[in-house]
Amino acid sequence: MDTKKLNFFFLRLPLAISLLGHGLVRLPKLQAFSEWMVGSMEKSVLPAALVTPFSYALPIIEAAIGLLLLIGFQLRYTFYAGLALMSILILGSSSIENWGAIEAQLIHAVYFAVLLWWHEK
Repeated sequence: MDTKKLNFFFLRLPLAISLLGHGLVRLPKLQAFSEWMVGSMEKSVLPAALVTPFSYALPIIEAAIGLLLLIGFQLRYTFYAGLALMSILILGSSSIENWGAIEAQLIHAVYFAVLLWWHEK
């Protein structure tokens, strides 16, 4: 493996582990996670009819993006998916004024953007 590919793998690794970890720890307790998320979004303008299915899909999406980052499959589209996911999460966090969560989501988004830029070079 050449140095550039190895460097790029290690640059992706923290983001991959973060997303994979988020997804994998939530999957065994999916019902409880969904109930927590729906409850935390009660004051949001977003309807429960959207929040509930999203709460079930989120851990799967996080784990899938993390795994794709880890193995390096279709990276451009994986970066786009990660940026889209972070945008959706920022919208949800904004709707309940969870500014602390937005900071973490923005950091993830910037990380995705930098990796996308690096990948395109």
